This record gives sequence, structure tokens and C-alpha cells, in this order.
Amino acid sequence: MNLHDLEKLALRLNELYEQLEIKRYGRVWTTEELALGFVGDVGDLAKLIQANAGIRHIDDCKAKLGHELSDCLWSIIVLAHKCGIDLQAEFVRNTTGLIEHVSSELGANADAT
Repeated sequence: MNLHDLEKLALRLNELYEQLEIKRYGRVWTTEELALGFVGDVGDLAKLIQANAGIRHIDDCKAKLGHELSDCLWSIIVLAHKCGIDLQAEFVRNTTGLIEHVSSELGANADAT
């Protein structure tokens, strides 16, 4: 599965969530509410990372860690879509720039030694 397929799957789930939100609350979550939900997921992720490192006890940590990483990825995909961001293009641009920057830093450090 590539990023485009993951985006389609994430957005399909978001459509279903929005239908459920309308049924339950009479409206869909705002982008701000989605971001707050993401922040909660990141907090859960941090605790699971600690458990995975052995400094916190959480039963079935590895399975829960995979689940939480997936939740965070879903949130990032949906937030990017709702904000009109081409996540794939931004990831490639940002990562390429960082690779160039870190590579040049490594080259400068190698020259200094």
C-alpha cells in the first residue's frame, strides 16, 4: 500500500466518523477538535514509547503501540487533507531539505577533524 492508498482509507474512515458525529452531536468535529484529539493520541503514544523502552508498565504494550501509531498517522493524514496540504509533496520537500542540511553538516564536521 502506498501513501495515496493510505490517504483514501483514512479519508473513508473520516467520512464514516463524520456521519457518526452528526448522528451523535448534530455536527462534525472541527479541524481544531481533530487537532486536540491528535494531541491526546500523542500523549498516549508517549506513554507507550516509555513502556516499550521498559520504563513504564502497560500490558500488551507492543500491540497498543502499533494501534496508537496508526491513530496518529490517521490524524496527520486527515488534518493535512482538511488544511489543504499535499502531505506527500511536503514530506518529500522537507525530508530532502533535511537530508541536504544534515549531509552538509556531516561534511563540514568531517572537514573540521
